Amino acid sequence: MLNYIVWNVNPEIFSVGPITLRWYGLLWGLAIYAAFLVVIRIFKNENRPANWSDKMFFYGAISLIIGARLGHCLFYGADGDFWYYYKNPLEMIKVWEGGLSSHGGALGLLIGMWLYSKHVTRKPYLYILDRLVIGVAIGGALIRLGNLMNSEIYGEVTSMPWGFIFVRDGQTEPKHPTQIYETLYCLITFAITMAMYWKYKAYRRQGLIFGVFLICIFLTRFMLEFIKNPQEIFEANMLINMGQILSLPLIIWGLVLIVRALRRPSALEDFERKKATPNTNKKS
Repeated sequence: MLNYIVWNVNPEIFSVGPITLRWYGLLWGLAIYAAFLVVIRIFKNENRPANWSDKMFFYGAISLIIGARLGHCLFYGADGDFWYYYKNPLEMIKVWEGGLSSHGGALGLLIGMWLYSKHVTRKPYLYILDRLVIGVAIGGALIRLGNLMNSEIYGEVTSMPWGFIFVRDGQTEPKHPTQIYETLYCLITFAITMAMYWKYKAYRRQGLIFGVFLICIFLTRFMLEFIKNPQEIFEANMLINMGQILSLPLIIWGLVLIVRALRRPSALEDFERKKATPNTNKKS
């Protein structure tokens, strides 16, 4: 019995002339669509205007893709050269050549949702983030499956029976399938945030769901990076890599949000308190 898995999946689904459909692109599209469906369900539950969903898709999809591409170019470079895109800025638009960053996507999405909150919902910024990240978690799981289909972003050599030999990337030893590990923690985060919203009504404490999401995703990502191979050559001698450096501010933000949300009264508690407080300004 083999104590490893030989992974030799074709990253292309089909190719017709110059047109090629890859698993990675398909799963990215499905990720955006799945996140969109989750948020639509939440908005319908709260009886929000129908145009909120349509405009969120516009703001969210565009900001996510632009951010993910710029994040890869500005944070990781190309072919081991960190400064490549700084020296060749027009190369950044070549999305079809590959290269997307989850941290860049997160930053782009945060900017897009700030604009969306300001111009569409006119709700507090954290109101939108508490709901959006539930869908983002399931979307993240699909994107990591795309990395698996591409045989990329895997871990170091392992003797565990679930180690993958990524044949298409020229590997001959089993490696940690960190794409699957990341898929799993995204699914767990999705389950946690779904329960927080639907069962425990945690949205009453603004920022709590978003804070938990940040900890679940980026703290786990930080720890997992210790067994992942460097994505770029310049990371080889770094104490912590670029992915970990970019995760730290998000982890700290998550902790601050959780502490602040738990120290403040929930929306329901605040409502009950105000209702029980006599109105001293009322005329007799």
